[in-house]
Amino acid sequence: MATLTAPTPPGPSSAAAGPGPTAPGPGATAPGPGAAAPARPRWDLGQLGPNWYAAVMGTAITANGAFALPHRVPGQLLFAQAVWALGLTGLLVLVAARLAHLTRHRAAAREQLLENPATAVFYGCPPMALLAVGYGTLVIGGPLLGTGPAVAADVLLWTLGTLYAVLVAAGIPYLMVTRHDLSALRANPTWLLPVVAPMVSAALGPVLLPHLPAALRPGLFYGCYALFGASLLAVLVLLPVVFAGLAHSRLPVMLTPSLFLVLGPLGQSTTAVGNLADAAHPVAPRLAAAAAGFAVLYGVAVIGFALLWLLIAGAANLRALRRERMPFAMTWWAFTFPVGTCVTGAAGLARHTGFTGFGWLAVGLYALLVTAWAVAGVRTVAALAGGRLLRAA
Repeated sequence: MATLTAPTPPGPSSAAAGPGPTAPGPGATAPGPGAAAPARPRWDLGQLGPNWYAAVMGTAITANGAFALPHRVPGQLLFAQAVWALGLTGLLVLVAARLAHLTRHRAAAREQLLENPATAVFYGCPPMALLAVGYGTLVIGGPLLGTGPAVAADVLLWTLGTLYAVLVAAGIPYLMVTRHDLSALRANPTWLLPVVAPMVSAALGPVLLPHLPAALRPGLFYGCYALFGASLLAVLVLLPVVFAGLAHSRLPVMLTPSLFLVLGPLGQSTTAVGNLADAAHPVAPRLAAAAAGFAVLYGVAVIGFALLWLLIAGAANLRALRRERMPFAMTWWAFTFPVGTCVTGAAGLARHTGFTGFGWLAVGLYALLVTAWAVAGVRTVAALAGGRLLRAA
Protein backbone atom coordinates (compact mmCIF):
# COMPACT_ATOMS: atom_id res chain seq x y z
CA MET A 1 0.00 0.00 0.00
CA ALA A 2 1.12 3.54 -0.69
CA THR A 3 2.15 5.49 2.36
CA LEU A 4 1.49 9.14 3.01
CA THR A 5 4.89 10.52 2.22
CA ALA A 6 5.78 12.98 -0.49
CA PRO A 7 7.77 11.84 -3.53
CA THR A 8 11.23 13.19 -4.06
CA PRO A 9 11.23 15.66 -6.95
CA PRO A 10 13.64 15.14 -9.81
CA GLY A 11 17.08 16.60 -9.26
CA PRO A 12 17.89 19.96 -10.76
CA SER A 13 20.51 18.53 -13.08
CA SER A 14 18.06 16.32 -14.92
CA ALA A 15 14.79 18.22 -14.87
CA ALA A 16 15.66 21.84 -14.36
CA ALA A 17 18.12 24.39 -15.45
CA GLY A 18 19.08 26.51 -12.49
CA PRO A 19 20.95 29.77 -12.54
CA GLY A 20 24.14 30.03 -14.50
CA PRO A 21 27.61 30.06 -13.01
CA THR A 22 28.07 32.45 -10.14
CA ALA A 23 29.81 35.71 -11.03
CA PRO A 24 33.26 36.25 -9.47
CA GLY A 25 33.32 38.19 -6.23
CA PRO A 26 34.81 41.66 -5.80
CA GLY A 27 38.22 40.29 -4.89
CA ALA A 28 38.49 37.93 -7.83
CA THR A 29 40.75 38.76 -10.74
CA ALA A 30 39.94 38.16 -14.37
CA PRO A 31 41.96 35.39 -16.04
CA GLY A 32 45.05 36.69 -17.78
CA PRO A 33 45.86 36.32 -21.45
CA GLY A 34 47.70 33.07 -20.87
CA ALA A 35 44.91 31.49 -18.85
CA ALA A 36 43.28 28.41 -20.30
CA ALA A 37 39.84 28.88 -21.84
CA PRO A 38 36.94 27.52 -19.80
CA ALA A 39 36.38 23.86 -20.54
CA ARG A 40 33.28 22.95 -22.45
CA PRO A 41 30.60 21.39 -20.25
CA ARG A 42 30.63 17.59 -20.16
CA TRP A 43 27.26 15.89 -20.27
CA ASP A 44 26.33 13.00 -18.03
CA LEU A 45 23.91 10.62 -19.74
CA GLY A 46 23.22 9.05 -16.37
CA GLN A 47 20.96 12.03 -15.68
CA LEU A 48 19.02 11.67 -18.94
CA GLY A 49 15.46 10.86 -17.95
CA PRO A 50 12.28 10.06 -19.91
CA ASN A 51 11.13 13.66 -19.38
CA TRP A 52 13.42 14.67 -22.25
CA TYR A 53 10.95 13.13 -24.70
CA ALA A 54 8.70 16.09 -23.90
CA ALA A 55 10.93 18.19 -26.17
CA VAL A 56 10.23 15.80 -29.06
CA MET A 57 6.52 15.82 -28.25
CA GLY A 58 6.43 19.62 -28.26
CA THR A 59 8.30 19.82 -31.56
CA ALA A 60 6.14 17.16 -33.23
CA ILE A 61 2.86 18.78 -32.17
CA THR A 62 4.08 22.13 -33.48
CA ALA A 63 4.47 20.54 -36.91
CA ASN A 64 1.22 18.56 -36.69
CA GLY A 65 -0.70 21.60 -35.48
CA ALA A 66 0.47 23.66 -38.45
CA PHE A 67 -0.79 20.93 -40.78
CA ALA A 68 -4.17 20.73 -38.98
CA LEU A 69 -5.01 24.44 -39.10
CA PRO A 70 -8.07 25.21 -41.25
CA HIS A 71 -6.45 28.36 -42.63
CA ARG A 72 -3.44 28.37 -44.94
CA VAL A 73 -0.74 30.99 -45.44
CA PRO A 74 2.28 30.90 -47.79
CA GLY A 75 5.11 28.80 -46.39
CA GLN A 76 2.92 27.00 -43.85
CA LEU A 77 3.54 23.52 -45.24
CA LEU A 78 7.25 24.20 -45.61
CA PHE A 79 7.39 25.30 -41.98
CA ALA A 80 5.53 22.17 -40.89
CA GLN A 81 7.94 19.97 -42.85
CA ALA A 82 10.99 21.69 -41.35
CA VAL A 83 9.68 21.31 -37.80
CA TRP A 84 8.66 17.69 -38.46
CA ALA A 85 12.19 16.94 -39.69
CA LEU A 86 13.59 18.56 -36.54
CA GLY A 87 11.29 16.44 -34.38
CA LEU A 88 12.23 13.25 -36.21
CA THR A 89 15.93 14.05 -35.82
CA GLY A 90 15.44 14.80 -32.14
CA LEU A 91 13.61 11.50 -31.66
CA LEU A 92 16.41 9.50 -33.28
CA VAL A 93 19.10 11.26 -31.25
CA LEU A 94 17.16 10.86 -28.02
CA VAL A 95 16.40 7.19 -28.60
CA ALA A 96 20.12 6.55 -29.15
CA ALA A 97 21.02 8.53 -26.04
CA ARG A 98 18.43 6.71 -23.93
CA LEU A 99 19.67 3.34 -25.16
CA ALA A 100 23.15 4.35 -24.02
CA HIS A 101 21.66 5.47 -20.71
CA LEU A 102 19.82 2.18 -20.21
CA THR A 103 22.91 0.08 -20.97
CA ARG A 104 25.60 2.12 -19.23
CA HIS A 105 23.64 3.55 -16.30
CA ARG A 106 21.36 0.72 -15.28
CA ALA A 107 21.25 1.75 -11.64
CA ALA A 108 20.10 5.25 -12.57
CA ALA A 109 17.51 3.83 -14.96
CA ARG A 110 16.19 1.51 -12.27
CA GLU A 111 15.98 4.38 -9.80
CA GLN A 112 14.07 6.56 -12.27
CA LEU A 113 11.41 3.91 -12.81
CA LEU A 114 11.15 1.84 -9.64
CA GLU A 115 12.33 4.08 -6.82
CA ASN A 116 11.47 7.66 -7.77
CA PRO A 117 7.76 8.25 -8.46
CA ALA A 118 8.49 11.83 -9.54
CA THR A 119 10.46 10.57 -12.57
CA ALA A 120 8.50 7.35 -13.19
CA VAL A 121 5.39 9.23 -14.36
CA PHE A 122 7.46 10.74 -17.20
CA TYR A 123 7.61 7.32 -18.82
CA GLY A 124 4.34 8.43 -20.37
CA CYS A 125 6.34 10.78 -22.62
CA PRO A 126 8.28 8.30 -24.85
CA PRO A 127 5.21 6.61 -26.38
CA MET A 128 3.58 9.97 -27.06
CA ALA A 129 6.74 11.16 -28.80
CA LEU A 130 6.78 8.04 -31.00
CA LEU A 131 3.12 8.46 -31.89
CA ALA A 132 3.30 12.18 -32.65
CA VAL A 133 6.39 11.84 -34.85
CA GLY A 134 4.87 8.84 -36.64
CA TYR A 135 1.71 10.78 -37.48
CA GLY A 136 3.74 13.70 -38.78
CA THR A 137 5.84 11.34 -40.88
CA LEU A 138 2.71 10.20 -42.73
CA VAL A 139 0.75 13.43 -43.17
CA ILE A 140 3.63 15.92 -43.40
CA GLY A 141 6.64 13.89 -44.44
CA GLY A 142 4.72 11.77 -46.95
CA PRO A 143 5.31 14.11 -49.91
CA LEU A 144 9.04 14.09 -49.12
CA LEU A 145 9.53 10.39 -48.37
CA GLY A 146 6.91 8.88 -50.63
CA THR A 147 3.64 7.31 -49.54
CA GLY A 148 4.99 3.79 -49.06
CA PRO A 149 7.90 4.63 -46.75
CA ALA A 150 5.80 7.17 -44.85
CA VAL A 151 3.03 4.65 -44.22
CA ALA A 152 5.54 1.99 -43.17
CA ALA A 153 7.20 4.40 -40.75
CA ASP A 154 3.89 5.44 -39.20
CA VAL A 155 2.69 1.84 -38.88
CA LEU A 156 5.92 1.00 -37.06
CA LEU A 157 5.90 4.04 -34.80
CA TRP A 158 2.17 3.82 -34.06
CA THR A 159 2.44 0.11 -33.21
CA LEU A 160 5.48 0.58 -30.96
CA GLY A 161 4.00 3.71 -29.41
CA THR A 162 0.65 2.04 -28.71
CA LEU A 163 2.21 -1.03 -27.11
CA TYR A 164 4.44 1.24 -25.06
CA ALA A 165 1.47 3.44 -24.13
CA VAL A 166 -0.65 0.53 -22.89
CA LEU A 167 2.28 -0.88 -20.92
CA VAL A 168 2.92 2.48 -19.28
CA ALA A 169 -0.77 3.20 -18.64
CA ALA A 170 -1.05 -0.08 -16.75
CA GLY A 171 2.47 -0.37 -15.34
CA ILE A 172 2.98 3.05 -13.76
CA PRO A 173 -0.35 3.01 -11.83
CA TYR A 174 0.59 -0.51 -10.71
CA LEU A 175 3.88 0.79 -9.35
CA MET A 176 2.10 3.74 -7.74
CA VAL A 177 -0.20 1.34 -5.89
CA THR A 178 2.30 -1.36 -4.96
CA ARG A 179 5.78 0.18 -4.74
CA HIS A 180 5.99 3.96 -4.78
CA ASP A 181 5.61 6.05 -1.65
CA LEU A 182 2.97 8.64 -2.53
CA SER A 183 0.53 10.98 -0.90
CA ALA A 184 -2.73 11.91 -2.58
CA LEU A 185 -2.47 15.22 -0.74
CA ARG A 186 0.59 16.05 -2.87
CA ALA A 187 -0.74 14.84 -6.21
CA ASN A 188 0.21 17.00 -9.20
CA PRO A 189 -0.64 17.02 -12.93
CA THR A 190 2.39 14.91 -13.89
CA TRP A 191 0.41 11.95 -12.55
CA LEU A 192 -1.74 12.20 -15.70
CA LEU A 193 1.14 11.55 -18.11
CA PRO A 194 1.08 7.72 -18.10
CA VAL A 195 -2.67 7.40 -18.67
CA VAL A 196 -2.89 10.04 -21.43
CA ALA A 197 -0.60 8.10 -23.76
CA PRO A 198 -3.33 5.68 -25.01
CA MET A 199 -5.46 8.70 -25.91
CA VAL A 200 -2.73 9.83 -28.30
CA SER A 201 -2.88 6.39 -29.94
CA ALA A 202 -6.64 6.71 -30.28
CA ALA A 203 -6.36 10.15 -31.85
CA LEU A 204 -3.59 9.35 -34.33
CA GLY A 205 -4.49 5.79 -35.33
CA PRO A 206 -7.43 6.59 -37.65
CA VAL A 207 -5.13 8.22 -40.23
CA LEU A 208 -3.76 4.74 -40.98
CA LEU A 209 -7.14 3.20 -41.85
CA PRO A 210 -7.13 3.99 -45.60
CA HIS A 211 -3.68 2.42 -45.90
CA LEU A 212 -4.59 -0.93 -44.31
CA PRO A 213 -6.21 -3.99 -45.89
CA ALA A 214 -10.01 -3.82 -45.57
CA ALA A 215 -10.08 -6.79 -43.21
CA LEU A 216 -7.89 -5.00 -40.66
CA ARG A 217 -9.72 -1.68 -40.64
CA PRO A 218 -12.57 -2.53 -38.23
CA GLY A 219 -10.09 -3.89 -35.68
CA LEU A 220 -8.06 -0.69 -35.73
CA PHE A 221 -11.17 1.49 -35.66
CA TYR A 222 -12.75 -0.19 -32.65
CA GLY A 223 -9.37 -0.59 -31.01
CA CYS A 224 -8.88 3.18 -31.15
CA TYR A 225 -12.28 3.70 -29.52
CA ALA A 226 -11.25 1.24 -26.79
CA LEU A 227 -8.01 3.14 -26.25
CA PHE A 228 -10.03 6.36 -26.05
CA GLY A 229 -12.28 4.88 -23.38
CA ALA A 230 -9.46 3.35 -21.36
CA SER A 231 -7.55 6.63 -21.25
CA LEU A 232 -10.61 8.81 -20.65
CA LEU A 233 -11.85 6.78 -17.68
CA ALA A 234 -8.37 6.63 -16.17
CA VAL A 235 -8.08 10.42 -16.49
CA LEU A 236 -11.50 10.89 -14.90
CA VAL A 237 -10.34 8.78 -11.95
CA LEU A 238 -7.12 10.77 -11.52
CA LEU A 239 -8.30 14.33 -12.16
CA PRO A 240 -10.17 14.73 -8.84
CA VAL A 241 -7.12 13.39 -6.99
CA VAL A 242 -4.85 15.82 -8.83
CA PHE A 243 -7.08 18.80 -8.11
CA ALA A 244 -7.37 17.80 -4.45
CA GLY A 245 -3.58 17.67 -4.24
CA LEU A 246 -3.27 21.08 -5.89
CA ALA A 247 -5.81 22.58 -3.51
CA HIS A 248 -4.25 21.02 -0.40
CA SER A 249 -0.54 21.51 -1.07
CA ARG A 250 1.17 24.37 -2.81
CA LEU A 251 2.75 23.25 -6.07
CA PRO A 252 6.56 23.70 -6.10
CA VAL A 253 7.47 26.60 -8.35
CA MET A 254 9.50 24.37 -10.67
CA LEU A 255 6.37 22.28 -11.31
CA THR A 256 4.06 25.22 -12.00
CA PRO A 257 4.23 24.66 -15.80
CA SER A 258 2.83 21.16 -15.19
CA LEU A 259 -0.58 22.78 -14.69
CA PHE A 260 -0.76 22.89 -18.49
CA LEU A 261 -0.65 19.07 -18.57
CA VAL A 262 -4.35 19.00 -17.65
CA LEU A 263 -5.02 20.38 -21.14
CA GLY A 264 -3.48 17.27 -22.70
CA PRO A 265 -6.31 14.77 -22.14
CA LEU A 266 -8.87 17.48 -22.89
CA GLY A 267 -7.49 18.51 -26.26
CA GLN A 268 -6.35 15.01 -27.23
CA SER A 269 -9.72 13.42 -26.49
CA THR A 270 -11.44 16.11 -28.56
CA THR A 271 -9.02 15.37 -31.39
CA ALA A 272 -9.62 11.64 -31.00
CA VAL A 273 -13.42 11.77 -31.29
CA GLY A 274 -13.13 14.09 -34.29
CA ASN A 275 -10.66 11.86 -36.12
CA LEU A 276 -12.67 8.74 -35.33
CA ALA A 277 -15.82 10.42 -36.64
CA ASP A 278 -13.99 11.23 -39.88
CA ALA A 279 -13.01 7.58 -40.23
CA ALA A 280 -16.35 6.03 -39.23
CA HIS A 281 -18.32 6.16 -42.49
CA PRO A 282 -16.23 3.80 -44.64
CA VAL A 283 -15.48 1.43 -41.73
CA ALA A 284 -18.65 1.48 -39.60
CA PRO A 285 -21.38 3.27 -41.61
CA ARG A 286 -24.08 2.47 -39.06
CA LEU A 287 -22.16 4.44 -36.44
CA ALA A 288 -21.14 7.37 -38.64
CA ALA A 289 -23.98 9.71 -37.69
CA ALA A 290 -23.68 8.91 -33.98
CA ALA A 291 -19.89 9.33 -34.08
CA ALA A 292 -20.20 12.72 -35.78
CA GLY A 293 -22.77 13.93 -33.27
CA PHE A 294 -20.73 12.68 -30.34
CA ALA A 295 -17.60 14.37 -31.71
CA VAL A 296 -19.35 17.75 -31.73
CA LEU A 297 -21.24 17.49 -28.44
CA TYR A 298 -18.31 16.04 -26.52
CA GLY A 299 -15.71 18.22 -28.19
CA VAL A 300 -17.44 21.55 -27.66
CA ALA A 301 -18.04 20.83 -23.97
CA VAL A 302 -14.47 19.65 -23.35
CA ILE A 303 -12.84 22.50 -25.26
CA GLY A 304 -14.90 24.87 -23.14
CA PHE A 305 -13.40 23.40 -20.00
CA ALA A 306 -9.96 23.41 -21.61
CA LEU A 307 -10.21 27.17 -22.18
CA LEU A 308 -11.25 27.66 -18.56
CA TRP A 309 -8.26 25.63 -17.37
CA LEU A 310 -5.98 27.50 -19.76
CA LEU A 311 -6.89 30.72 -17.94
CA ILE A 312 -6.14 29.13 -14.56
CA ALA A 313 -2.83 27.61 -15.64
CA GLY A 314 -1.76 30.74 -17.49
CA ALA A 315 -2.50 32.99 -14.52
CA ALA A 316 -0.63 30.68 -12.14
CA ASN A 317 2.44 30.61 -14.38
CA LEU A 318 2.46 34.38 -14.88
CA ARG A 319 2.35 34.74 -11.11
CA ALA A 320 5.24 32.27 -10.72
CA LEU A 321 7.29 34.17 -13.30
CA ARG A 322 6.67 37.60 -11.80
CA ARG A 323 6.59 36.96 -8.07
CA GLU A 324 8.78 33.89 -7.69
CA ARG A 325 11.05 34.34 -10.72
CA MET A 326 10.40 30.80 -11.88
CA PRO A 327 13.67 29.56 -13.46
CA PHE A 328 13.84 27.58 -16.65
CA ALA A 329 13.37 23.83 -16.30
CA MET A 330 12.51 21.00 -18.64
CA THR A 331 8.99 21.31 -17.23
CA TRP A 332 8.63 24.36 -19.51
CA TRP A 333 7.96 21.89 -22.32
CA ALA A 334 4.58 21.38 -20.66
CA PHE A 335 3.62 24.66 -22.34
CA THR A 336 3.76 22.97 -25.76
CA PHE A 337 2.19 19.54 -26.33
CA PRO A 338 -0.97 20.09 -24.23
CA VAL A 339 -1.69 23.38 -26.02
CA GLY A 340 -1.00 21.65 -29.33
CA THR A 341 -3.69 19.04 -28.61
CA CYS A 342 -6.15 21.88 -28.12
CA VAL A 343 -5.10 23.27 -31.50
CA THR A 344 -5.87 19.99 -33.25
CA GLY A 345 -9.06 19.58 -31.21
CA ALA A 346 -10.33 23.05 -32.15
CA ALA A 347 -9.39 22.46 -35.78
CA GLY A 348 -11.42 19.24 -35.73
CA LEU A 349 -14.43 21.09 -34.33
CA ALA A 350 -14.13 23.69 -37.08
CA ARG A 351 -14.14 20.85 -39.62
CA HIS A 352 -17.20 19.14 -38.12
CA THR A 353 -19.32 22.16 -37.27
CA GLY A 354 -18.41 24.60 -40.03
CA PHE A 355 -18.26 27.31 -37.37
CA THR A 356 -15.41 29.68 -38.22
CA GLY A 357 -14.96 30.61 -34.56
CA PHE A 358 -13.36 27.25 -33.86
CA GLY A 359 -11.00 27.76 -36.77
CA TRP A 360 -9.80 31.10 -35.43
CA LEU A 361 -9.57 29.61 -31.95
CA ALA A 362 -7.19 27.01 -33.40
CA VAL A 363 -5.14 29.80 -34.99
CA GLY A 364 -4.92 31.74 -31.72
CA LEU A 365 -3.91 28.67 -29.76
CA TYR A 366 -1.34 27.83 -32.41
CA ALA A 367 0.25 31.25 -32.03
CA LEU A 368 0.57 30.52 -28.30
CA LEU A 369 2.02 27.08 -29.11
CA VAL A 370 4.68 28.41 -31.49
CA THR A 371 5.74 31.05 -28.98
CA ALA A 372 6.03 28.49 -26.17
CA TRP A 373 7.90 26.05 -28.43
CA ALA A 374 10.41 28.68 -29.52
CA VAL A 375 11.06 29.83 -25.95
CA ALA A 376 11.40 26.30 -24.56
CA GLY A 377 13.63 25.23 -27.45
CA VAL A 378 16.00 28.20 -27.21
CA ARG A 379 16.23 27.91 -23.43
CA THR A 380 16.91 24.17 -23.62
CA VAL A 381 19.73 24.59 -26.15
CA ALA A 382 21.23 27.41 -24.09
CA ALA A 383 21.03 25.39 -20.87
CA LEU A 384 22.68 22.39 -22.53
CA ALA A 385 25.44 24.50 -24.05
CA GLY A 386 26.00 26.33 -20.78
CA GLY A 387 26.26 23.14 -18.74
CA ARG A 388 23.15 23.75 -16.66
CA LEU A 389 21.48 20.56 -17.93
CA LEU A 390 23.03 17.08 -17.75
CA ARG A 391 26.15 18.57 -16.19
CA ALA A 392 28.70 15.93 -15.27
CA ALA A 393 29.81 16.01 -11.64
